[in-house]
Amino acid sequence: MKTAYVGIDILYPVLTSLYDTGCEIVRIFTCKTDNVTEFNTKTIAFAKAHDIPLQIERITEDDLYDLEYAGCRFLLAGGYYHRIPVTGTLPIVNTHPALLPLGRGAWPMPLTILKHLKESGVTMHRMEAELDTGDIILQERVPVYEDDDLKTLTARQNSLIPDMVKRLVSDFDRLWAAAVPQGEGAEYWQMPKERDWTVTSDMGFDEADLILRAFYGYECVYLDTQSGEKYEIIDGRAHRNAPEDTVSGVSEERFPFGGGYITYGRCRRLN
Repeated sequence: MKTAYVGIDILYPVLTSLYDTGCEIVRIFTCKTDNVTEFNTKTIAFAKAHDIPLQIERITEDDLYDLEYAGCRFLLAGGYYHRIPVTGTLPIVNTHPALLPLGRGAWPMPLTILKHLKESGVTMHRMEAELDTGDIILQERVPVYEDDDLKTLTARQNSLIPDMVKRLVSDFDRLWAAAVPQGEGAEYWQMPKERDWTVTSDMGFDEADLILRAFYGYECVYLDTQSGEKYEIIDGRAHRNAPEDTVSGVSEERFPFGGGYITYGRCRRLN
């Protein structure tokens, strides 16, 4: 079966699992990323290693018609910065890391943690013109634990993908035809803003820890409310102060906040 893929590295198992089914991937579409917190390097390397045509420019309707002309049966999406056009003739399946209709939107994983949800998962659905509204083809669930961070949650979601892709490809026509409407309970989650990933020096431990876990691996902001100093930190971790380990003032190794301090992987001052 001829297929095509569109995505970046965040849902990379979608691409590798599609290849493992034996499908002929006629083209891979990706887009530019910062390659600091979000990457396209694995996707690009995969295309080159398997001699699959690669396109970094934004996918267009003409591209979809070209895929149809080449005999492509469907397009499988696994995370992408741009809206994918819908022609109505080429089936497009989107892989969404939430339990639709809850968690529509471009980046549901951090909000899953911020909202203290106990369950998440992966939904494969028909792509429609309106974001994340298409009929559900496959859906699987995973628990969300109290100490999860963005990386552990994403890894657990990604563990569902190989089997889902295998099932999709092995019975595509029936599953596509049997897709069911999403039903009630829809929630569209807006993209997080800077205030959502900002930790201040007067925060308590639980709040700071929640933010750092929700955006672990991505940029967070640390704001010293006394001095006004502002820093961007990546891979920040919250720690409770031991009685003998009181931290006061920003150092090169950690930032203080109410009842604890932050260690980090990378940091740069913003003001």
